[in-house]
Amino acid sequence: MSYTEELGKKAKAAEAAVSVASTDTKNKALAAIAEALRSNKELIIAENAKDIAAAKENNMSASLQDRLLLTEQRIEDIAASVEELIALNDPVGEIVGGGTRPNGLRIVKTRVPLGVIGIIYESRPNVTVDGATLCLKSGNAVILKGGKEAINSNVCLGRIMRKAVSGAGLPEDIIQVVENTSRETTNELMRLNKYLDVLIPRGSGKRLIQAVVQNATVPVIETGAGNCHVFVDASADLEMAVNITDNAKTQRPSVCNAIENLLVHKDVAEKFLPMIAERFKEHNVKIYGCDRTAAILSGIEKATEVEYDTEFLDYAIAVKVVDDIDEAIEHIRKYSTKHSECIVTSSLENAEIFRKRVDAAAVYVNASTRFTDGGVFGLGAEIGISTQKLHARGPMGLTELTTVKFLIDGNGQIR
Repeated sequence: MSYTEELGKKAKAAEAAVSVASTDTKNKALAAIAEALRSNKELIIAENAKDIAAAKENNMSASLQDRLLLTEQRIEDIAASVEELIALNDPVGEIVGGGTRPNGLRIVKTRVPLGVIGIIYESRPNVTVDGATLCLKSGNAVILKGGKEAINSNVCLGRIMRKAVSGAGLPEDIIQVVENTSRETTNELMRLNKYLDVLIPRGSGKRLIQAVVQNATVPVIETGAGNCHVFVDASADLEMAVNITDNAKTQRPSVCNAIENLLVHKDVAEKFLPMIAERFKEHNVKIYGCDRTAAILSGIEKATEVEYDTEFLDYAIAVKVVDDIDEAIEHIRKYSTKHSECIVTSSLENAEIFRKRVDAAAVYVNASTRFTDGGVFGLGAEIGISTQKLHARGPMGLTELTTVKFLIDGNGQIR
């Protein structure tokens, strides 16, 4: 039996206990995890420091190092997010439909856990805790496969959580961290159909997500890749447009809801582009632009198909001047990963056109794409942002980690 099969076998056995655990038991385990994270801050930071040192040696970009870094405050924030899960309604057992049929059959449609969930991700050790605790609360077992750049942090966090849930009366194997970082292990996880019910590539680069989607035989929920856009319409309040664009690009460029493309209506380009370029200087944002953008902003680099199709996850952006909203929407259709898209406009007509015609999980009018987040949307923590349409779309909270079961009661009916 291979290493991944052993993990899968343990997870499947542990799933039997967590799937029927009471809400009180699951909340007790979550509280134990939050307490354990706080009491082991020094150990976590020490292990994370090993990953940061390796990242610097490997010349990892500053934005990706930021995703990797754990500080006392970030650990406290992670622990607090675990406690927030305790206050959320447990979706397991929720009745979502049903009724009594003419023949007397009583049918109840209720929520149940998905089973064993695999999560593949890179760089962000907070995902180790997010994934584990969301799966726990929703009654699922989980196998977590982080990248080699965060291996020390992830293993440390996993061991802390396993000990905590065991002390709270649940099997420690409901949470397992893959300690083998080889590509072969990742490939095996993608084909672990006997044990995994679903596989989620979480918040990773487009290349990894596509590799999982194309190669996995386990059902996949596609999440994470965010080639997001802001379109500044001819009627936009330009000061508002500067603030929204700047926030969406620079507030935290290494995350999937940050924008990578800026589209500007030709009628406001000459005024708006110098305004946003001046704001971008504060963060040394590298601008790639079309010919019309280059005619207005000197010293920028030429934008090609490559730049428009790139999720930079850094202080870089591709800019295009467009003739109208139709051209903007066509550009978005071509390059969008269907994550989050924004129009800045004072036109109700254009706002409605944008809402109806743009195909994305989150469509904004006059607000930053940075709000696409489970916590901000009131869902609590999230497992990721689904960019597909089945079975979930947008921020995936507890409810999206369940499926349904039909329960039928009769008194001897036959067909």
